[in-house]
Amino acid sequence: MFKEELKAKWFWLARWMCRVFCILFFRVRTYGRGNIPKKGAFVLISNHQSYLDPMLCACPIKRRVSFLARESLFTHWLFGRVIRSVGTIPVKLGQADISAIRKVIEVLKQDRGVCLFPEGTRSDDGKITPFKPGFGLLCRRGKAAVVPVVIDGAFECWPRHQRLFSPGSISVCYGKAISAEQARNMGDVKLAQVLTETLRQMQMESRIKQGKKPYDY
Repeated sequence: MFKEELKAKWFWLARWMCRVFCILFFRVRTYGRGNIPKKGAFVLISNHQSYLDPMLCACPIKRRVSFLARESLFTHWLFGRVIRSVGTIPVKLGQADISAIRKVIEVLKQDRGVCLFPEGTRSDDGKITPFKPGFGLLCRRGKAAVVPVVIDGAFECWPRHQRLFSPGSISVCYGKAISAEQARNMGDVKLAQVLTETLRQMQMESRIKQGKKPYDY
């Protein structure tokens, strides 16, 4: 219990530091924060544009969120300790990691949030690639509402081929939640398809609002 309370405290401290970082280097606009459930388990399903995405998803909302990160990141002497201290869950890539699946479901059964990036990797061009349907199992077993999140602008600030970030404008939009029952009734494949199209639509609307040319899908 003490260890979990410590992780919670570290999470809120890390969230505060990330907010300061974003204020200093980026102009972040957020929309739809009222769509985050005030109670109960929830899963944020987001596109993946850059290393900035986890903090961009978690910082604007007032509920604790856990993330998954590839196991190799935990071997770094400093970064590994930091992400572990806030409750990040290590996952083995290229296989069904039963341990990670169980830990995610455990978090959701505690009525907390988890953020997932179902594209599986950062975008090469800022576009949203079709989501892998595996996250549906986590949503079903954790009885979690699903909240679509679209990030736009992070790719321009920190594309995957660039070593360091550049200051710039970023928008984060939270869409209307899909209830746990609705998500379960859709089935995993249909849910992945619906969310892919939902996020692409949200991204198009966000780019038009910012005066940017929408991506061509």
